[in-house]
Amino acid sequence: MKTRFLIIVLCLACSASFAQTKKRTTKKAGTRAKIQAPVASGVNPNKQVSGAANAGLSPVDTTRKKPFDRPMDGYYRKNNILSAKVTPYANLREADVMFAKRVWREIDLREKMNQYLGSPKGRLIDVLMAAIDLGELTAYDPAPTKDDPNGDGFSKPLATGQARARMADSAVVDQFDKDGNKIGSRVQAGEFNPDSVVKFRIKEDWYFDRQRSVFEPRIIGIAPLYKPKAAGMDLDYQPAFWIYFDEARKVLAVKEAVSRNNDATGLSFDDCFVKRIFTSYIVKQSNDKDERIRDYAQGIDKLYESERIKKTILDYELNLWKYGE
Repeated sequence: MKTRFLIIVLCLACSASFAQTKKRTTKKAGTRAKIQAPVASGVNPNKQVSGAANAGLSPVDTTRKKPFDRPMDGYYRKNNILSAKVTPYANLREADVMFAKRVWREIDLREKMNQYLGSPKGRLIDVLMAAIDLGELTAYDPAPTKDDPNGDGFSKPLATGQARARMADSAVVDQFDKDGNKIGSRVQAGEFNPDSVVKFRIKEDWYFDRQRSVFEPRIIGIAPLYKPKAAGMDLDYQPAFWIYFDEARKVLAVKEAVSRNNDATGLSFDDCFVKRIFTSYIVKQSNDKDERIRDYAQGIDKLYESERIKKTILDYELNLWKYGE
């Protein structure tokens, strides 16, 4: 009996000793995992761990950056101009046109009323060039042809690179051989400077619609002007390319024009042209000789002739509403 009792006591003692040894081993393994955790996360194990690490908490990974969230520049977003749509012109039938006159005008951005078209915050030329680069607009070659003597009939489209190359300043670069002897020269295109565009030419038609009893202009095309250089001489301004205005309206309608007096006007470049918020002078009107004003007038007489043509066109509408006594 005593022998059985002694065997039972020894078995219980061995079981208790085995349980304590297993618990001590599990605790050491957990401690070892906590010590190795910072090494896996990129923390120096030799560095003294403080704060949350000493308390047994997981260390915070400070190397991971949060995504940049740009704050809004202001207290409201200008979404109206981005969702604007082109206001279509009224339908015009040939049978209702009693009078029509085509004129060419030039807009000088150096004049005070036109300076907003060349503002660094939003240049008209930047809007047009960006749309051409994206394929939203088509630039047309202004070179005269047999079918298009004036070069403004939108007859030959230009490639995207050609339109920008025409606006870039070019320079003549000399070429030398390996011995330093000049063997020739070539024309190298420079970078396009948007500030160099100071003039635009527009082609427009004036109609009198007897159906609506309205006398109004409609712009047909717009062209930026540049000054070519030949043999060191500055020539007169020439169109770099032509843009069909009806196609450009969709692009201009969602681009806000900078106002001098109010930042909340919401005016687009399309509004500026349709509402005639610019000043210009006439350089040509349709005539039987296809002459420009500078072909028969010089100096200040060109400006007087421009004003005379403008007055003649506006007087046509005024004379329609005059009744004899």
